[in-house]
Amino acid sequence: MPSIILLAIGVGVAAILLGSVALSFLTPINDFEVSPLEKKCQGIANEGYKMHTLYPDSHPDELPERDRNQLKYLDDLWIKECVSALPADILFKVINNVERDFLHGE
Repeated sequence: MPSIILLAIGVGVAAILLGSVALSFLTPINDFEVSPLEKKCQGIANEGYKMHTLYPDSHPDELPERDRNQLKYLDDLWIKECVSALPADILFKVINNVERDFLHGE
């Protein structure tokens, strides 16, 4: 009698595992889809990071006027387009995906 119960439990667990695997294959994964706004915000974040790395220890008042205006424009764009429109988890995803492997002068 105990062997029949163990066999039934084993068959039940196997059926649950197979069902779970089948369901995971049938469910689409949307983690890789990126909205146009996310792409735009990623570009803004990348450009802003490049500007900040050109002048790592400078204050905005110490920057050349052209770079200061560009940085201010990017910061304003980031606030208007991204921070006000995207949820926090997406913003952190964008920030974490900033391209940090570029050379100065590119």
